[in-house]
Amino acid sequence: MTENVSQEVWQKALAALDPDRSVTFLQKLVRCKSYSATDGERALVHLLADDMSGLGLETSLIPVPGGRVNAVGRLSGAGGGCSLLFNGHVDTNPVTEGWTVDPWSGLVDDTFIYGIGVSNMKAGDAAYFCAVETLMAAGIRLNGDVLLSYVVGELQGGVGTKALVDHGVRADYFINSEPTDLEILTLHAAAFVFEIRVQGDTRHLSKREEGVDALSIAAAIIPDLNDMTFSGQRSERHGSVNRVHVGTMKAGLGSTFQDWRPAQVADVAELRGSGRYAVGQDEEGARQDMERLLDVHRKRHPKARITLHIQGSDGHPVMPPFAESETVPVVEAVARAYTYVRGGVPGNGQTHPARFYGTDAGHLQYHGGMQGVVCGPGGRFNTMPDERVELRDYIDMIRIYMIAIMQVCGVASSEKDAGPE
Repeated sequence: MTENVSQEVWQKALAALDPDRSVTFLQKLVRCKSYSATDGERALVHLLADDMSGLGLETSLIPVPGGRVNAVGRLSGAGGGCSLLFNGHVDTNPVTEGWTVDPWSGLVDDTFIYGIGVSNMKAGDAAYFCAVETLMAAGIRLNGDVLLSYVVGELQGGVGTKALVDHGVRADYFINSEPTDLEILTLHAAAFVFEIRVQGDTRHLSKREEGVDALSIAAAIIPDLNDMTFSGQRSERHGSVNRVHVGTMKAGLGSTFQDWRPAQVADVAELRGSGRYAVGQDEEGARQDMERLLDVHRKRHPKARITLHIQGSDGHPVMPPFAESETVPVVEAVARAYTYVRGGVPGNGQTHPARFYGTDAGHLQYHGGMQGVVCGPGGRFNTMPDERVELRDYIDMIRIYMIAIMQVCGVASSEKDAGPE
């Protein structure tokens, strides 16, 4: 990392920030319906590419398998500084029941901005765009390059970021902007999706003792899965990110789960869920641990057929775990920026609940060979009805990113000194 710059330079840069413009920019992103692998996702990528080009960044579109694209913009520095890559996804979760506001309106009140994907993770996407825009408006020339990447398919195991690094996009350091409520995340789990299928034998309820009830077997498996951890933990710290959770269950008659004849014993049940493990553990070890758990149920129900499938061979990568030293320069730069902007010391490490995220930081570190950190606005009201982000957090995140950029990349100016007190 290059030499730190003075607080006077930081103050000059921060004075150029226009909060109203920054909120308007985020509203524009929220109003784009960018569900995964849809025309809306592609449209938002192109919109951001146009915005980066309009800002004067060298912009390119990078292909992603399945006919999708990422957008990358580069602000070239004067030379001699470290480069910094920002990374965020544009695809969102679907709207669920329970919303009381229009999820596509970008509604703003005195405290929050609302919308599907505003926390996960359009506020982070907008924050690093506005950080670079503001530095340019302030006349701050950097030594190192800053790269802004907007990727697709994070919800499919990070296919967009995997394509990004496969294409050769690299920097000295990275910041992934997943929502951490501005805390610094330096350890999180790998994320994988699994499916368990239970094949039973149907009977009418009058003869259910003769049947093999796939539904009841599957239901008994769920709490055991939800309570399990994986073997091979390096430490208690790493073990803290182990978790399994079943999110859906289907059951009924036949492979299509027919449910219009409820007087019969269900002969097919399917569980789908997600698992988390840490650096030092792996997918094969997790699979073996889950198979051992399922063996218990196989012995209890020898006439049932219970099979496990872990995602990974379906064209979707498994998100690698992420673990970074808290003394890496970009981590220290973000922590120093946080203290300057908000006072106090940010949470740092395997922060909860973000430690259970699967993020593209795993791909950037494991496949891209880069050092970095996860830190972004939002989180508390993530993936829930009336998803929202505090306006204060969003604007402060822009400020933190600005200061982190100046520290990591260096400022091409005579106003540098040994750094802030």
